[in-house]
Amino acid sequence: MHELSIAMSIVDAALEEAQRRGIQVSAVHLRLGALSGVVKDALLFSYEVACQDTPLQGSQLIVEDVPVIVFCLQCQKEQLLQSVQLFACPECGAPTMNVRQGKELEVFALEVKEEEVRR
Repeated sequence: MHELSIAMSIVDAALEEAQRRGIQVSAVHLRLGALSGVVKDALLFSYEVACQDTPLQGSQLIVEDVPVIVFCLQCQKEQLLQSVQLFACPECGAPTMNVRQGKELEVFALEVKEEEVRR
């Protein structure tokens, strides 16, 4: 289960950014491609485990699923792949391995808790 080491890396990166900016993180937003090789449910579970006893405990990992898009040479356009089991253009059926999207595993945003300003 390599998702735990990935979750620990995400937590470390979020903690480092939180410390650098002096903020408290309430949620981490992640793009996860269908070809990333990461199991979403295992990553969500691992994130909770990795956050225990850290300032991120209680924060959320919000995952945006990214579908696979390939470029079809026959059609000369990008196509949404219907299944990762068959790398073929859904319109013409031509085989393609030209992946344009779907390998993502990236943190793209942090939500922070705003503290009340006392006057």
